[in-house]
Amino acid sequence: MITWIVSNIGTIVVALIVAGVLTAIVISVVRDKKAGKSSCGCGCANCAMKGQCHKER
Repeated sequence: MITWIVSNIGTIVVALIVAGVLTAIVISVVRDKKAGKSSCGCGCANCAMKGQCHKER
């Protein structure tokens, strides 16, 4: 088991980094969604779908 880990340490480190980045992205998207921010970043004023994704309150 130890020899397998040692021989694949580069792959394991890269996989952990990618998993960390993906986790950070998901957390950011969830926080933005809860805060009511737009996912595209350009605002909803000129969006063709503005009435669909953010219903009037």
